[in-house]
Amino acid sequence: MEQNILIVGGGITGLSAAYLASKQGAKVTLLEGSNTFGGLLNTFDIAGTKLEFYYHHFFTHDAEIMWLIKELGLEDSLVFNESSMGVFKNGRIYPFNSPVDLLKFTPISFLDKIKFGLSSIYLGKIANWQSFEHITAKEWLEKWAGKTTTNSLWKPLLDIKFGPYAAKIPLAWMIGRMRQRLSSREKGNEKLGYLNGSLDVLLQKILQELKNLNVELKLNKKVKGLKIKEGNLAEIFTEDGESFIADKFLITTPTNISAKWFEKESPSLYHQLSQTKYFGAVCVILEMNKKLSDTYWLNVAEAGFPFGGIIEHTNLIPKEYYQGKHIAYLSRYFAIEEPIATMDNEAIKALMLPYLEKIYPTFELDQIENSYVFKTYNAATVCDLNFSDKVPACETEIKGLYIANMNHIYPDERSTNNAIRVAAEACKKMGFLNIEVPYNNSLSAQIGF
Repeated sequence: MEQNILIVGGGITGLSAAYLASKQGAKVTLLEGSNTFGGLLNTFDIAGTKLEFYYHHFFTHDAEIMWLIKELGLEDSLVFNESSMGVFKNGRIYPFNSPVDLLKFTPISFLDKIKFGLSSIYLGKIANWQSFEHITAKEWLEKWAGKTTTNSLWKPLLDIKFGPYAAKIPLAWMIGRMRQRLSSREKGNEKLGYLNGSLDVLLQKILQELKNLNVELKLNKKVKGLKIKEGNLAEIFTEDGESFIADKFLITTPTNISAKWFEKESPSLYHQLSQTKYFGAVCVILEMNKKLSDTYWLNVAEAGFPFGGIIEHTNLIPKEYYQGKHIAYLSRYFAIEEPIATMDNEAIKALMLPYLEKIYPTFELDQIENSYVFKTYNAATVCDLNFSDKVPACETEIKGLYIANMNHIYPDERSTNNAIRVAAEACKKMGFLNIEVPYNNSLSAQIGF
């Protein structure tokens, strides 16, 4: 018997779930509250092509995104190129790609370098994240990597990413992060993947496939509320007055959006979903006639800087794809209560751009030909100690209702790949047991399923 599935949220999790369920024969309707599908995959026009609002790349071990790319016939667009990493500390840029680079990193002593290397290998290769939810990353790193190393490297990076929550982040999250990075390296070298033409290539192809599978794709459908009858989710209402019924409902939107829908109908679920806080993120994208450096990813491990990372996209993807222009992201996460959350685009540029001169002595403002600012308030969850207790069960206490979102990526890092993993596990939970999306290193979708 054909199942009728309603999915709320048109980001990569919702799109992937719609694709998987419809391939299994379900009749699927997908509601998106905004005027575009894609969520954090969205792109804009720059230098003759498309580029993501927020930087993206793939790791060589990302089995789930590789599977989807192959499913959609996009292998010819996929490239893997050598990448490079650096750290800006004490007024200079240090390469940070190999053990030799670590030995040349002068802000910490030789003994601290040994501690840094051993602790990083332990976290990325050996540690079991379930055993470290109760201890903060800062506390563990100070003990095992050393206070000097923590203050020189880890603390500035945690501060710029997590702001006022930096001291509360569990080591479990750091384990997920380190596992992801170390698994992508071979003899110190790292290749990262990207789709030529941007993730818009994937987005447009999956939307076309959904149409071919007769999925109903509905934009500008903001959920207003829902109706629960005798313990079953009976109906979902949108702000424009439409209502939708289904056999099963999957909600993929952030919980700070969806929680309010349950306040009256299910106070217990409302309370659980309300516990999760979210970080925002802002990216200032520079289109330049001259590169900043030869480094792809520069971590800014210096207190007081308004951004934590500089990602020079055209040091991974050749500038020839962008009419010879050089493209870089200035990246910053923020807590909702921080001043940058309410700054307009011009104020954000005025805050960030002067700091480039502190990093690159030859930088001049006139090498920037165009600049763009993109901001989201739901970039990542604030994962604190024992965060797994806050992750909702995919199959909820309300019959017919399933939840799959960013919470379920913990303890791994937010990524397109991990969102696909979450979508696959949610579809299995809804009864589509024949789904075969390959696993590799993802730690996502281990909680709540």
